[in-house]
Amino acid sequence: MLSIIQAAGWPIWPLVACSVLALALVIERFIALKTARIAPPKLLDEAISVSSVTLPGPDVVAQLAQNSVQGEVLAAGLRALNTNPRCSEADLRASMESVGRRVAHQLEKSLGALATIASAAPLLGLLGTVIGMIEIFGSQGSGAVGTGNPAQLAHGISVALYNTAFGLIVAIPSLIFWRYFRARVDAYLLTLELSAEQFVRHLLRMQK
Repeated sequence: MLSIIQAAGWPIWPLVACSVLALALVIERFIALKTARIAPPKLLDEAISVSSVTLPGPDVVAQLAQNSVQGEVLAAGLRALNTNPRCSEADLRASMESVGRRVAHQLEKSLGALATIASAAPLLGLLGTVIGMIEIFGSQGSGAVGTGNPAQLAHGISVALYNTAFGLIVAIPSLIFWRYFRARVDAYLLTLELSAEQFVRHLLRMQK
């Protein structure tokens, strides 16, 4: 592999950097998008149970917010009622929606970079191939007519095509993981939205 990278020339080094960055982003997203970190299955039921009799105190609310991303959204509603027990439904929803927008931005973190790598890697590979072909035909045409070495020309073309192949090797997994994480984030956002709506209705009943 190292010999191929060296033979492909300098245009392949941006692709190597993209591959390292894409791998780091994939690992980071796998860790960050675990279900336990985003929306634990029983958290909503536990939050409703804890607040069924009376509103929990600031310590319990802070612990809920630190539990997960879903906990942050639910804790925003409890904080709004602790601050103003007579707050309107619009204010209650606004407080939870503001936190929801912030956590949605966190969930989508790095997805743009991964999508950019998936789009740019084939173009970088094509650029390296074009540069390599220019250098090959330039060197072949610099001598007298008929002095070109066909074997050397074929080897040079194969080396230039390494850039295209490496670009696709980087782009295809990046695109697959981007679509996977995009679908996973969308599913989490739907879960957060539905749980927030259910929790708002619960808090409004408590308020009455």
